[in-house]
Amino acid sequence: MFHLRTCAAKFRPLTASQTIKTFSQNRPAAARTFRQIRCYSAPVAAEPFLSGTSSNYVEEMYYAWLENPKSVHKSWDIFFRNTNAGAPPGTAYQSPLPLSAGSLSTMARVQPVVGAQPNVDKLVEDHLAVQSLIRAYQVRGHHIAKLDPLGISCVNFDDAPVTVSSNVGFYGLDESDLDKVFHLPTTTFIGGQESALPLREIIRRLEMAYCQHIGVEFMFINDLEQCQWIRQKFETPGIMQFTNEEKRTLLARLVRSTRFEDFLQRKWSSEKRFGLEGCEVLIPALKTIIDKSSENGVDYVIMGMPHRGRLNVLANVIRKELEQIFCQFDSKLEAADEGSGDVKYHLGMYHRRINRVTDRNITLSLVANPSHLEAADPVVMGKTKAEQFYCGDTEGKKVMSILLHGDAAFAGQGIVYETFHLSDLPSYTTHGTVHVVVNNQIGFTTDPRMARSSPYPTDVARVVNAPIFHVNSDDPEAVMYVCKVAAEWRNTFHKDVVVDLVCYRRNGHNEMDEPMFTQPLMYKQIRKQKPVLQKYAELLVSQGVVNQPEYEEEISKYDKICEEAFARSKDEKILHIKHWLDSPWPGFFTLDGQPRSMSCPSTGLTEDVLTHIGNVASSVPVENFTIHGGLSRILKTRGEMVKNRTVDWALAEYMAFGSLLKEGIHIRLSGQDVERGTFSHRHHVLHDQNVDKRTCIPMNHLWPNQAPYTVCNSSLSEYGVLGFELGFAMASPNALVLWEAQFGDFHNTAQCIIDQFICPGQAKWVRQNGIVLLLPHGMEGMGPEHSSARPERFLQMCNDDPDVLPDLAEANFDINQLYDCNWVVVNCSTPGNFFHVLRRQILLPFRKPLIIFTPKSLLRHPEARSSFDEMLTGTHFQRVIPEDGPAAQRPDSVKRLLFCTGKVFYDLTRERKARSMEEQVAITRIEQLSPFPFDLLLHEVQKYPNAELAWCQEEHKNQGYYDYVKPRLRTTINRAKPVWYAGRDPAAAPATGNKKTHLTELQRLLDTAFDLEAFKNFS
Repeated sequence: MFHLRTCAAKFRPLTASQTIKTFSQNRPAAARTFRQIRCYSAPVAAEPFLSGTSSNYVEEMYYAWLENPKSVHKSWDIFFRNTNAGAPPGTAYQSPLPLSAGSLSTMARVQPVVGAQPNVDKLVEDHLAVQSLIRAYQVRGHHIAKLDPLGISCVNFDDAPVTVSSNVGFYGLDESDLDKVFHLPTTTFIGGQESALPLREIIRRLEMAYCQHIGVEFMFINDLEQCQWIRQKFETPGIMQFTNEEKRTLLARLVRSTRFEDFLQRKWSSEKRFGLEGCEVLIPALKTIIDKSSENGVDYVIMGMPHRGRLNVLANVIRKELEQIFCQFDSKLEAADEGSGDVKYHLGMYHRRINRVTDRNITLSLVANPSHLEAADPVVMGKTKAEQFYCGDTEGKKVMSILLHGDAAFAGQGIVYETFHLSDLPSYTTHGTVHVVVNNQIGFTTDPRMARSSPYPTDVARVVNAPIFHVNSDDPEAVMYVCKVAAEWRNTFHKDVVVDLVCYRRNGHNEMDEPMFTQPLMYKQIRKQKPVLQKYAELLVSQGVVNQPEYEEEISKYDKICEEAFARSKDEKILHIKHWLDSPWPGFFTLDGQPRSMSCPSTGLTEDVLTHIGNVASSVPVENFTIHGGLSRILKTRGEMVKNRTVDWALAEYMAFGSLLKEGIHIRLSGQDVERGTFSHRHHVLHDQNVDKRTCIPMNHLWPNQAPYTVCNSSLSEYGVLGFELGFAMASPNALVLWEAQFGDFHNTAQCIIDQFICPGQAKWVRQNGIVLLLPHGMEGMGPEHSSARPERFLQMCNDDPDVLPDLAEANFDINQLYDCNWVVVNCSTPGNFFHVLRRQILLPFRKPLIIFTPKSLLRHPEARSSFDEMLTGTHFQRVIPEDGPAAQRPDSVKRLLFCTGKVFYDLTRERKARSMEEQVAITRIEQLSPFPFDLLLHEVQKYPNAELAWCQEEHKNQGYYDYVKPRLRTTINRAKPVWYAGRDPAAAPATGNKKTHLTELQRLLDTAFDLEAFKNFS
């Protein structure tokens, strides 16, 4: 029986007019024919794999037959003739003779016989059954593939409604049909050059393609071209062939992978190293992906992975010096560079070398990763995106990423899902990632039946239509082939792909762990398991590819390399943490060969520059572009501010960004709704009100040769997107990369990135990063979910000592403070100071993360304005803004000095004015909280000798800044005076959700701040 798509491809469809004309001329016959067609094509139409074949499609074929009977297959010609002649349903079809040497000439002589009664139903059903059989193998062949090297797989398909079966009776066929010849559909490549095969051979070839050591999941992909591409790669007979040279290379790589772990075990048997035993094939797998990608033009590969096998990857894939790895095991050696460092199986590496297979240069970077196993996923994506951006690689042909995963983490950690959903977003895509899952079939001690609800750990990848290639890791050649296909897929379609290496873990979670406590049956089987190197070596020896002496010589050669490196590792001068750096910035820390000066120039600008940026910010630099009426008013207001030489928060940000673009600094602002701004204040992307998708970014029209400005709304993700932006900021110090939370307290779902990468990044990995976090913060009666950015958390993680007063006379004290801190925390009260701190972030001679608590109500507060005078050349960021009113004129008469930060300053000044206490109470704003401005605050305290000191904040007492500021203020004044508190009482939630309660609390803190008798009863 022929296939509908095959014959449909042979006829010429009629035009619409021809179809109508033909139908009208043959209406009675057509009606009868359509009834017959529907009788046989209805089950066909229900088969999705025919991709649109339906009764309508066959009706078109009938119209074509009416015009030219020779335009369709002979069997359809007979069917249509019999139907037109009045044959009743079920009798119009006559089967052509079985295909043979003379069948075609015989078929030509077959004449339609009206009234003949062949077993039409059986013939049609047999044809459809074969199609269903082929499809079943394509969809579900992986269910019965031999994927588990232990033979004890607990993957459960019991809930699957239909599975693949080689029992032909399941499909309505008989054993007698096994030797019948069936025409193959275009949706399979098992025939090779043959268009028809006996059913027995069809089944055999499907078994070979889908049910051996490779299981392919791809039929959920809704792109026919991609499905066909995968079918061709796995169904074509004889396609998985390797030359003897390739086999010898594979053996050598397995030797290195296996003997490296053996060497570490012999030398440091009691050390944790999270070795690769049980999945030694990972090393040749990764090298195959890299080789194939290099062959396709990739010259930079960025990798991320958990700790299992990291040392082996560093040694045998990245090609880090073995002595640098070995010396990490020597507890007597100390790192020659400052920084706490991290354990050896968390550290990263950057290396440029020649790929010996392709003879091309390739750069490899392995990003450092904490024990939060999948946390590095978005970081790798961001770094990859940045490298592509800076080298102009808009299609991902030069720079690519490889992510390694553990099976339990891949299924269990939500960041995997968040990262997948960034994979095809325009501002986040890296044009395809190769994911390699080291599938131990076990977590720490938890088996998969308790660790996930899906059959495979890789099922999360189906959400983005990524093909998934499961492969038995004890078949190295199958692994290599799958890895080649994965690299080719990524190069062809620039989409994600997953390689699931089904393996085992020969030891426990680490080398000290006893796995028999919880997995006795699995580990009894593992103890019997022959290592993959031994298996493959025996296979190649039996094939005559290598002989036993050659194999043993390969082992001896690598063992000697390890011993020599071990001897060199004893040199106490060899250990440098900088050798583990994964993102070097060559040339940034020096100027003309000398270390850069520890100073910062003025962050101010000329008035011409400010005015120019302001004018562009208040206009639409594109012709015939219709903007929203409300936005017209906003732009008009901006223009008036520029004329009056003032800026609000949005305009100050605009001027900081615009000026840095002029200086060649790329700016990337990312987060939820950042294009407009959560509070509708930014409007960096203008939308034409009449043309869909027509937008304008005025910031990119400021200067002739400016750097590009990227502003992009993100997916509704914090963990994934902040990790991505952190990775982007790693790539270059000459970029201002900012992530804005929709509300400041939403950063808590990205806390892992903050805790593991941003806060301790330099201390752990000697890696500077200048990422900026914009966190809207302020108690404004909006309830506990939209008030606090949790400043207490950031301040608690600052590394300065509250009890030590630094040397205030030190030259460049403020810059040295910044250099020594782990990050900078600010809460600006004026747009001008916000402008300066953004520019300072780039003009500093080093990079530190910057945490900015940004305002909400101050965005439109009439008093929250800054003059151009505060932003002109010669001006700087003010770490502290002192009192400049009447109290500063008569400091001896000031009775109370209030310290505060951020928005509460405006509440305090309003209340002070209402109480006519401008001469009795001075208010000093601490704009930079960390590193703490000891020098400036000491000057402020000394200025008001008769004033008692109080810290005032709108946050609750157990939150906010009080616990950070109080001990440092007391250290500043050598504990000469108490530091009182004016603010809200301690509470569990960040804020009340009741507006009246909020206002009552606010008034209470203001009463406390300005009641000069308030603190007398405290001892």
